[in-house]
Amino acid sequence: MNTQEVAEFLGRFPPFDVLPEDELTAVAESAELRTYAGGENILVEDAEPADHLYVVRDGAVELVHEEEVVDVLEPGECFGHPSLLTGMAPAFTVRAHGGCVCYAIPGEQGLMVLRGPAAAGYVAMTLRERLTRTGHTVHALPPLATLRVEELITRPALFCRADIAIRTAALIMTQNEASAILVRDGANLFILTDAALRSRVLAADLSPQSPVSRVVTRAVTVGPERLAVDAVIDMLDAGADHLVVVDPLRDVLGVLSAADLMGVETRSPFALRHAILRAADEDALVAAAQNLRRLFVALLDAGLAPVDVGRVLSLQFDTFTIRLLDLAFEAHGAAPVPWAWLAFGSVARREFTLGSDHENALAYADPNGDADVDRYFERVATDVNRGLERCGFPPDANDVVSTSALWRMSGSNWAQIFRDCLESPDRSHLIRANVAFDFRAIAGGLEVTPDLVAILRDAKNHPDFLRRLARSATDFKPPLGFRGALPDKSIDLKKGGVIPIANLARFHALANGITISSTLDRLVAAEELRVLDAETAAGLREAFEIVARIRLDHHAACIHAGRDPDNIIDPKDLTPLTRVYLREAFRTVAAAQKQLGVYVPLGM
Repeated sequence: MNTQEVAEFLGRFPPFDVLPEDELTAVAESAELRTYAGGENILVEDAEPADHLYVVRDGAVELVHEEEVVDVLEPGECFGHPSLLTGMAPAFTVRAHGGCVCYAIPGEQGLMVLRGPAAAGYVAMTLRERLTRTGHTVHALPPLATLRVEELITRPALFCRADIAIRTAALIMTQNEASAILVRDGANLFILTDAALRSRVLAADLSPQSPVSRVVTRAVTVGPERLAVDAVIDMLDAGADHLVVVDPLRDVLGVLSAADLMGVETRSPFALRHAILRAADEDALVAAAQNLRRLFVALLDAGLAPVDVGRVLSLQFDTFTIRLLDLAFEAHGAAPVPWAWLAFGSVARREFTLGSDHENALAYADPNGDADVDRYFERVATDVNRGLERCGFPPDANDVVSTSALWRMSGSNWAQIFRDCLESPDRSHLIRANVAFDFRAIAGGLEVTPDLVAILRDAKNHPDFLRRLARSATDFKPPLGFRGALPDKSIDLKKGGVIPIANLARFHALANGITISSTLDRLVAAEELRVLDAETAAGLREAFEIVARIRLDHHAACIHAGRDPDNIIDPKDLTPLTRVYLREAFRTVAAAQKQLGVYVPLGM
């Protein structure tokens, strides 16, 4: 192993990038090259403490907590340092994400690096980032143990008379694509299933002209409120392959097969995320994406708050993106320089919905004039964005995606763009700020977040930018008609409700050095800093939740109607009480927008 090559590689990444040359050389000389097969554990959560500091050289590793992938570390990123510093067991299992190669730096040399004054910030930053990611992952994977069997019913049950021929009953089942048919005898229910036809008719050589009564069995029934997880146990205990759901009056609501009940897993955020991470190719990802709408409906049925639904969908979107990036690197080879994939907009705020488009960008380390670097990342961006669109995630209508050179550049250029937005806030820079200033790095080893956040924190010192941002925050207004009434025509809940509140929250955050990106969290922070009065802050939070709930309910209605979710509603279709809530939400937003006039002098 060439010591100079190791030193050059390590010297490109923190915390090694600030080491004196002699110390960096000593670390490089001590490093050992280790290769791991896909799925192999390098460190194990709550097991033996780390005795080396590890750096990913090629490939990637997963940080796993309680069997959930919390983060994927790319070349140049370190792991094992919290355990090495404390002597305690690792807080994560570190597993090879596909095959990977790591530098293992012996504990003594690793501690020399980590205990240096310049490394303290790196250690604190990585600890905070990984704990934050763990928290977001856990909160975005709620169990759906409250799913009831009535929520799994998709169509009415089939019935037939007891005296019809088995052949006729089988024909009715085939025509209706059903796996079971019921026979009622007074208060008793009997059932004929596909399995019974095979075992009791075909295998037993029973004439198909025999009456159905000769092959039916007593149906196993459950009430509509029975939890799906408990119904699976009922089915297994009875040795049945179907359950009949009946109400208290013994009226049949529907029939569930074993496949229907086992399919509860496809409505689980855990199961879907695991299917995405295991997808072998883009086609498998497209197939996994077919379960996203079913998951969304299950989340609403389980009573999750809109903010929690947004977190779940954002995490699933992140996971699709990460897996598509994996596939792109497999196709195009290892990245020539460190990189970071950035999400903008609702994904960055973890407020993604099935009616959202997506915006993204790419940052990469300084290519030193090598044009092939950008061409490489253009190919990667093309693959990922094509895959996202195939999975049902439409791109931003204004082409805010990393396939465009406007949204794909070096990290230093991104920092300059952010500074230009503050220092030269013309209309084009304001548009870019309203998009890019809600950002989140969701993959990659290039540390761009600290530099960009530091620039955003300085926005409060740029009064001209803030004045213009305040003005642009009213570009989208709530759709209110005469005397503050709801209009008699259809309205766009995203443009008229979500965007105005997000714009207000972004303004108050940037004007006061708040760097968190969630809309509700920004409003809470602005209230705590007393830059937004309690009544306005609470009103905007409530307005956001009202609009979000109506929007999500509308998405569910679109899905049930067999349509793609959109954001267009007709107020006449809402209940009277919901119309009142929506009208008051819009009035609250309009009043908060009017308050921004204090930041905008006349004539601007």
